[in-house]
Amino acid sequence: MFSSGQITFAIFFALVFSIIITIMYRKDLKLHKANYKGTLWVLLAFIGFIGLIAAIKFIFK
Repeated sequence: MFSSGQITFAIFFALVFSIIITIMYRKDLKLHKANYKGTLWVLLAFIGFIGLIAAIKFIFK
């Protein structure tokens, strides 16, 4: 299905992409901490809301 060159390119691309994304994230980490305070609570509230909807669905099923 895929040639050996395509597989090699895909592995190389994924590896380099992951490394670059990690480097850029670490570079911007201080900025993210300053600008995105409290986002963890928003995430937890969202997950809780989805859980509540799922619980209501199973209760009234």
